[in-house]
Amino acid sequence: MKKIAHLKPIVNFLLLGLCITTLSRIVLFFLFKERVVATENYGYLFPIGLRMDMILLCYISLLPAVLISLFPEKWVYKIQSFLTVYFIFFLSLLLFFELATPNFIAQYDTRPNQLFIEYLIYPKEVIGMLYKGYLPSILATIVFLLAFIYALIRFRKQLFGVGNTSYKTKILLFPLVAFLLFFGARSSLTSKRPINASNAIFSTDQLTNCLGLNSFYTLGFAVYSLKNEGNSDKMYGKMKPEEAIPRVKRYMDAKPEDFVDANFPLLHKSKSDTILHKPYNIVIILEESLGAEYVGSLGGLPLTPEFDKLTKEGTLFTNMYSTGTRSVRGIEAVVTGFLPSPSESVVKLNNSQKDFYTIASLLKAKGYDTSFIYGGMANFDNMGAFFNGNGFSTIIDEPQYNPKTSAFHGTWGWSDEDVMVKANTYFKTLKDKPFVSLVFSSSNHEPFEFPDGRIQLYEKPKNTVHNAMKYADYAIGKFFALAKKEAYYKNTIFLVIADHNTRTYGKHLVPIHKFHIPALLIGPNIPKNTKYEKLCSQIDIQPTTLSKIGMNVITPMPGRNLFRLPATTQGRAIMQFHDVNAFRVEDQVVIMQPHKEPLQFKVSKDTIFTPVPLNKELAKDALSHVITASYLYKKSKYSTQK
Repeated sequence: MKKIAHLKPIVNFLLLGLCITTLSRIVLFFLFKERVVATENYGYLFPIGLRMDMILLCYISLLPAVLISLFPEKWVYKIQSFLTVYFIFFLSLLLFFELATPNFIAQYDTRPNQLFIEYLIYPKEVIGMLYKGYLPSILATIVFLLAFIYALIRFRKQLFGVGNTSYKTKILLFPLVAFLLFFGARSSLTSKRPINASNAIFSTDQLTNCLGLNSFYTLGFAVYSLKNEGNSDKMYGKMKPEEAIPRVKRYMDAKPEDFVDANFPLLHKSKSDTILHKPYNIVIILEESLGAEYVGSLGGLPLTPEFDKLTKEGTLFTNMYSTGTRSVRGIEAVVTGFLPSPSESVVKLNNSQKDFYTIASLLKAKGYDTSFIYGGMANFDNMGAFFNGNGFSTIIDEPQYNPKTSAFHGTWGWSDEDVMVKANTYFKTLKDKPFVSLVFSSSNHEPFEFPDGRIQLYEKPKNTVHNAMKYADYAIGKFFALAKKEAYYKNTIFLVIADHNTRTYGKHLVPIHKFHIPALLIGPNIPKNTKYEKLCSQIDIQPTTLSKIGMNVITPMPGRNLFRLPATTQGRAIMQFHDVNAFRVEDQVVIMQPHKEPLQFKVSKDTIFTPVPLNKELAKDALSHVITASYLYKKSKYSTQK
């Protein structure tokens, strides 16, 4: 053993790292056992996990192995402190990410990913949410982590002290050590590419698959993937834009003669039902996390009496599906009509911060006042920068509320009723000027804070998702009660729609039932007390709304005017869940995973998936939408500029 004494710190690092990740995986298995054991061959997650852990640990071990093996003894002793800090640092990070994993999975149904990193740049909101919702587990994590670091420092010499081995022996052994670490890091000698996260996919359950990874790896992979911003066109397969774009066009309701510019392949004329001398205003009320399961008029819990009453005044879309699970994805779909892709939402991507199509940029050119009204800070998730660069002239956010006259301030800013009162007040000041506005709620977000005395609580304690839903609904009712007293009301189309559901989870690669959301259109020329029951997507709602505005427009949106869609046309919805895409046409859904062959299922009531043979044409249609999104983004072709 003396001949390999110099390798003791690396061996100990590997063993400690494996102990952390393996114990964590066992704990996670028992925490989510009911879900995991329902997955066929769930036992694979342990050997797969061991393999993925070794990949990570071998990568981290490469640098110290080189230093220990190739440096003469006197140099190694000089960098002993660096090696000790290096090993303690990475072991502590490894443990921290695993300790943070149970709460992250409980919220997002997957291991820590890019969201974990992104939220670090919004400390005010995130720290407030963590403090109020996860304080006990945060304290336990801090105590456990500090104790672990103390133990590593206390026994650093025994664990990470470099043993005395002759330089000649180290040099002779180095090729073998390098080969073993290289093999461990790649985990293959035959594959052209190193093993990656896609190799851990062995089931159709997202959660079970991610347990076969470790959180340090998933976070590292998320950081690495940032370099591929907007370049998602090869994740699910290859297809030339010349084939993809015509396939997307076949799902649109535009005729060939409606397309106006070959340089902007989706730019097309969209005709209004009627032409008005004074076109209508548009108010979009984007509701945070209002899933269909919480809406009484959609068969959900009795939490939305105000919304349910309003359905009699307009058209309710009963089979509407969100394109994603985050607010920026909902904004992308509702405000820009852009196709979802595995990349970030265009709200956050660099190339879309200016001259990217939005309903505000469209109507601002027509003389409309354009505004974004929010109770929190508009810089959250880059919303303010995106809106400023793409047509929103007025941004009203947290600092512009009067604390003396506002009702309640919480972790995410001013309450929904404050936002609704502010919106109504602002609209009144516009008088006869036409306007389009995005009003974004936030009270229905963990830690679910809202003022007392507004609603009869659905349950106790007060700050629960169900009570927050009732309060959000109360604020909707308050807005309409105020708006109906104003002159602008009769000349305005109102869209009430959710950005996404609450926590999205389920035993499938894409839990489709958690993407079901409400959408309600109210206003002049909108059919009253009507339900649109065909399957549809969030990207369809803006083209549908604009068809009632009273003027013809030109837009690049691939969504469809649902009011004009023939009854024989099949319904379609597109959903992005982390890096998995679902393309649904009626009861058939194609699931696309990175670097995997697509799968097809027949969906029954959104919760029962039956595998069926893959329809290659449908799979190509699914792929074409992602390819087209990537092409339009990279080539800056999603605009009304000609």
